[in-house]
Parts: sequence; C-alpha cells; structure tokens
Amino acid sequence: MAKRERVVRMSVEQPLWRALTAYRLLTMVYAGLLFASAYRDFDRPWVAAGYLAVLAVWTLATHRRVANAASCTKRFLGADLTVALAGILLTPIADTHERIAGGGPTLPSIWTAGSVLAFAIKGGWRWAGFASTFVAAANIVVHGGQPTRDTLHNVLLVWVASIAIGYVVEVARASEATLARALEIEAATRERERLARDIHDGVLQVLAMVQRRGTELGGEAAELGRMAGEQEVALRTLVSSGLVPTSRISRDGSLGALVDSYEVDEPGADEGELDLRSLLAPHAGSRVSFAEPGTPVLLPVPAAKELAAAVGAALDNVRKHAGDGARAWILVEDWGDEVIVTVRDDGPGIPAGRLDQAEGEGRMGVALSIRGRLRDLGGSAELVSVPGQGTEVELKVPRGRTQ
Repeated sequence: MAKRERVVRMSVEQPLWRALTAYRLLTMVYAGLLFASAYRDFDRPWVAAGYLAVLAVWTLATHRRVANAASCTKRFLGADLTVALAGILLTPIADTHERIAGGGPTLPSIWTAGSVLAFAIKGGWRWAGFASTFVAAANIVVHGGQPTRDTLHNVLLVWVASIAIGYVVEVARASEATLARALEIEAATRERERLARDIHDGVLQVLAMVQRRGTELGGEAAELGRMAGEQEVALRTLVSSGLVPTSRISRDGSLGALVDSYEVDEPGADEGELDLRSLLAPHAGSRVSFAEPGTPVLLPVPAAKELAAAVGAALDNVRKHAGDGARAWILVEDWGDEVIVTVRDDGPGIPAGRLDQAEGEGRMGVALSIRGRLRDLGGSAELVSVPGQGTEVELKVPRGRTQ
C-alpha cells in the first residue's frame, strides 16, 4: 500500500469552518430572538414558530457537518440551502405585508448567509455565486419583485462577501499545495545530500580503486575494472540527479497539507504520474551520457514506461550495430505540451535502405520496439542516420493524449 507521510499540518480553511459553525449557532439564536420580540405583529406566528423550531433542530443536528470540508458534502449543502430558501419564501405567509414592505427581516434572517458561506468555503467563488443567486432570487420573490433598498443592500453584501471568501479559499488552497511541495523538495534535497556524502565516502571510492587497480593489473582484472568504472559513472549520475518518487498532495482542507509517496512497482502504481528521468538515469555509464532538465519530467506511468522501453531498444541497437567503442548520448527535453527524448551515437551509421531490408527479413526492432511503442502513445519516432556520422533517434510523446 502507499505510504502516507505527513510533511506539515496547516490549513487556512480550518479556522473558517470553525467560524462558520459558531456563526450558524449564533444566528440561529438571533433569528429566534427577533421572532420573540415581534411575534405579536405576525399574522400567523405559529408558522414562524414552526419554521424556527425546524431551523434550530437542523442547525444543532448538523453542526458537525460544517466542521470540515470532508463532512460538508454537496448533498448537505443542497439541503442546507433548501432550508434557508424555505424560510425566506415562508415569510409572506407568516408575517404581515406591511412589515415585509417596510424592510422587515425574513424568518431565517442572517442565518441564510451561513448557508451561502458554506458553499464558498467548500467550492470556491463559483459555488458561492451559485448559492447567493438563489438567495437573491428568493428575496426578490418575497418582496413581489420590488425589494426595498435595505434588502438590495443586504443581498448584494452577501453576494459580494461570499464570492470574495470563496476566492480567498481557492488562493489559500493553491498556496498550501505549493508550500507542501516546496517542503517536500527541501526534505528530499537534504536526504539526497546526506546519501551523496555517504556514497562518496564509501561505494564510489571503492569502485574507483577497483577500476584503477584493474587497469594496472590487466587481463581479466582490466575487464573487471572497466565494469567497476561504468558502475561508478552510473551511480554518480543517480546521486547527482537527485531523483525522488513523485508525490501526491492531499486536497482535503481539513487535513492540511499532506504528501503521499508511492512506489511505482507496487499494485496500482500504473495510476498517476512518474518522473521519466528516474527510468532513464540508470542507462548512464562510461559510454552513455545522460542530459536531463533540472525539474521533474512527469508523464502518466504507462507512457513513461513505454517511452523508457523505446529508449532502451534504441540503446540496444547502438550496442549491437555501432561497435564496442561507440558512445551514445541521451537528451531529455520537456516542452510542456510534449516530451522529446533524443538518442544519438557516434557509430558508423545505417546504410540507406537497411531498415527496410531488415523489416522485410522479419527483424522488427526499430519498427515495433521503437516506432510501434511511440505510435501507441500517440507520438512519433524519427530516425536520421548518415553513414560514417552516427545515428540519431528522436522520440516525441505529446501530453494529454497518453494513456
């Protein structure tokens, strides 16, 4: 299973949820006091009393639902807004026309704003605009299409305030996600530096000594030294590149900023994205140079694995056909809308017509292992070879079309 590691607990949203919980309780009491102070002026006070009793029960029974984003579901928000709108529309039945025309409060009074603010904190400014529009329409209906100036001011205030709070919440969420990612990168960098020191003091020095002594002794020891040299280069590349697994940042505001780390070889790891650099870096060695961007090159996991397999097939062709002394270069470029990986070698090149001849003979290395993989990803593979000047394979994978 994925391992969940808490990097930092912080949430700008959480104080807003606590404030909303207190607001709903206080405004429920306020609506009751307003009715108690003027119940003799109502045409049907029993209608108002019945609604306010329902409002009190609803507010007390659901106060935990507005404690955090997880418990405040869409279904609850819809029901909560329905309670508020019902109270507004019941006002003409319970109260007198004179009080309503004079700008008297609706049955839920300012409790309605709490329902709209819940939409704002949960879904941002668009949700806030949606809910406040319904509240505005209900107030206009109650006043027969001719609301008083005070009513218009109150409706406009709720509309503007809820949208502003929703926008602030969206900005806060983005800031928390960015900060959590920055803290994770900082922690990974410190760990990488520590590992680099330990590896440099131990393993890399041993490999360098084996390479040096093997070259001096010659014979089979020289081959062992050459292999040790290749492993030293590959290990240095991995250490210097600082590759870390791609993380997932929690979107649950009630939990704060959490980071989940995943091992790509575990069940279900084909979901999400993977840093392509982590798959290509192991190819680096004494005869293979690897150039990468300084930032992660993220692709869907299946696409990253297929692209890495195509690069491996291209390097296999270099080893088979370019000779033991040939060198190869891997260049990774991230252009935002597409990822380009170029594999180049300094071998003798491919004679004209040789690829078509090999395909006709049933040898499908380039056709299937390289071009076929890229075609399945919606990309392309272009091969350019000049006799005597080496071969270059350019692999392109567009983002948004990979599966």
